[in-house]
Amino acid sequence: QVQLVESGGGLVQPGGSLRLSCAASGFTFSAYVMSWYRQAPGKERELVAFISSTGSGTNYADSVKGRFTIARDNAKNTVYLQMNSLKPEDTAVYYCNVRKITGDYWGKGTLVTVSS
Repeated sequence: QVQLVESGGGLVQPGGSLRLSCAASGFTFSAYVMSWYRQAPGKERELVAFISSTGSGTNYADSVKGRFTIARDNAKNTVYLQMNSLKPEDTAVYYCNVRKITGDYWGKGTLVTVSS
């Protein structure tokens, strides 16, 4: 079955950096677009970034453009989110997502807290 396991979250000061990872299994990873979403307290889940199956194409939410970079390693079945210049408003639970014909699949998320 599809499994997505996020890691790399934590507490970081404003202006700092973190790299999130999402290890995928149970499907042909290299065939699918992969996405990162986030959900801040009291807010709806929002799309942060997505990457094409080959990694040649990426797209970002305006709020993170220029600060976050999504990447993937199809040999390791892993997608990454490099987050730089973090702001307090980036505080959220970050989720990895794959959309298949059978539906959307999510990991359990990893918490990122940006605070001094």
